Amino acid sequence: MQGQDGERDRHGARNGGDRSPGAPGGRPAGAPAGTSTAAPAEVPDPEPRRGRPRSAAAERAILDAVIALLEAGEPLAGLSIERIARTAGVGKATIYRRWSDKEELFVDVVRDMEPDDPPVSGTEGLADLRVMLESLRTRGLAQRSSALLHNIFAQMKSHPKLWNEYHGTVIAPRRLAMVEAVRRAVAAGELRDDLDVELIDDLFVGPMLVRTVHRPDAPLPDDLADRIITALLQGLAPAARV
Repeated sequence: MQGQDGERDRHGARNGGDRSPGAPGGRPAGAPAGTSTAAPAEVPDPEPRRGRPRSAAAERAILDAVIALLEAGEPLAGLSIERIARTAGVGKATIYRRWSDKEELFVDVVRDMEPDDPPVSGTEGLADLRVMLESLRTRGLAQRSSALLHNIFAQMKSHPKLWNEYHGTVIAPRRLAMVEAVRRAVAAGELRDDLDVELIDDLFVGPMLVRTVHRPDAPLPDDLADRIITALLQGLAPAARV
């Protein structure tokens, strides 16, 4: 059963108790001792329960508070949990129930500002690769159009703990998903099977990263993902002359 706000926490655990209102032990208030209180059998909830119910409004207020402080010119290094809690109108304990430290919170702030990761089939190869390459392109566009997001990434790279947290929880899973899509494409006969799959992945991702990260003025046209895939599949050698 769900807690007061019916939400799950960020690790998937439900919140709140499941005891019905009334006297301790679940006996209806005012019922004499010995009254049967047997409830209909329920399917056991396999998920662990944690503390107090979590509030989506409080979580949104905390993320918005960090963004507001950054927009006001506060550097990441200068933000404290106390300042964030005061700006959000919550207690520090409310923040620590959701994030173990500032780095974990800041990563969620960045993820909140970035475009959502698109769903992929998980069964296709090249089709899923194209979706993920397109996601790289749209995130590059988002960083170009948001001075705040661009500034946050620049600051993150100068804070190893924060960058490592972002890399471990965001970048690494995205890379793994692309490598798995390459494996599926190889297994389906869409890509050659005599090359290392990680090298193939780098060949797909590399051109997009060059355009989005290393060449911030380079164009990012809508068909860029398709053009990269087509160029790699056709190869760069000139066509043989007849």
